[in-house]
Amino acid sequence: MGLGRSLLLAAAASDRLRRMANGSRVVRRATRAFMPGETVEAALDAGRRLIEMDGRGLLFTHLGEALTTLGEAQRVRDHYLDLLDRLRAAGVPGEISVKPTQLGLDQSPQRCAELAAELADRAHVVGSVPWLDMEDSSCVDRTLDLYESLKVDYPQTGLALQAYLRRTPTDLERLAPLGPVVRLVKGAYSEPPEVAFPRKADTDRAFREVALRMMELASKGRRGEGPPSRAVLGTHDLLLVGRIQAEGRARGLPPDALEVHMLFGIRANQQARLRSEGQAVSTLISYGQDWYRWYMRRLAERPANVWFVARSIFG
Repeated sequence: MGLGRSLLLAAAASDRLRRMANGSRVVRRATRAFMPGETVEAALDAGRRLIEMDGRGLLFTHLGEALTTLGEAQRVRDHYLDLLDRLRAAGVPGEISVKPTQLGLDQSPQRCAELAAELADRAHVVGSVPWLDMEDSSCVDRTLDLYESLKVDYPQTGLALQAYLRRTPTDLERLAPLGPVVRLVKGAYSEPPEVAFPRKADTDRAFREVALRMMELASKGRRGEGPPSRAVLGTHDLLLVGRIQAEGRARGLPPDALEVHMLFGIRANQQARLRSEGQAVSTLISYGQDWYRWYMRRLAERPANVWFVARSIFG
């Protein structure tokens, strides 16, 4: 793991730095590089502008983690139920993405499953799709169990998988018979080398291999040779996306077997370019007051983003 990434992940875990960041107007301004604001209204306004621009897809996530009570988890459930209703009322097509620990995974897996099912049911009613984010490696087995339980009644439910975890190819094969709806990301938690690849080159190789397998599953679903599936690349590494697209074409996989999800504000021109070329693109809009840990992990995913943020403040 590079020194810059290690330092950023260590900073993400620091409560002292979190308190300092929350009180800093400069740092709060810097977060606008990755999120339009802290309120639902700011997120919806940003989503409307993107739809008007090129009709791309949208995902919304309310930031927060490390909850300690089921009461907090139920308030998160209520927030997302209200968000889904507001999306429908505003005519904004959008999907939602939530961390299982926001729904009480650490307190009660059973109650977490009940709350997640309520969100999946409301999403189904309003024509949306719920996604489960993947967190650190200690959550993977429980998150996979939760995903499999939701897929029974809500087959469109999506799941994030992390390419840097050594176990991910096996996890994808476990899900293959279900028609997995997967957003593949590189990974942004501090993990030991026996659990996650410490070298970027190894993560990129794993990302490419898993992505191509996802495309194969999506293509089979389109041909009626398997259950419907979605293959989504959640990355800003467009060189890697290009290599995956090229290898997919060489294997005879249709280009529409692949989607790309990127963060609000990052490589915005490239997102628009991909959309203009016919690539399915969705923008993930994050909002909320509990932004610090999420923000630092976004920087750690690609430490060069630190310079992007610096330019957004001083440029």
